Amino acid sequence: MTTSTTASVSTHILDTSVGRPAVGVAVRLAARRGRDAEWQTLGAGATDADGRCKDLPALPEATTHVRLDFAVEPYLEEKQADAQQDAPANRDSGPAVFFPEVAVTFAVVPGEHYHVPLLLNPFGYSVYRGS
Repeated sequence: MTTSTTASVSTHILDTSVGRPAVGVAVRLAARRGRDAEWQTLGAGATDADGRCKDLPALPEATTHVRLDFAVEPYLEEKQADAQQDAPANRDSGPAVFFPEVAVTFAVVPGEHYHVPLLLNPFGYSVYRGS
């Protein structure tokens, strides 16, 4: 529940390479009070069958910045292993996963809700403030 002194955060992940939710991705939530303050880890969860992380904790009062850390490497490795069973690999000798993690940092104001979706594919990602 949002009050006039706190902000709230939600997120979900869509794998745009297959047009489906990304299931089982670990998500960590951190916050700080002021741009020079230390980050405080508040909690973590994982995306469900809908790609949503529903168990993120509430933000403390006076939070000014939030960081969502998405551990996408295990998800992308599993997806890549499944794809290689169906077709031979046609890639260079680069890393198995180009983006092993995605960190999204954003500013918040009290009383607002911030829904921050992650659109993910093996070689890129995009985030935006949703509703």
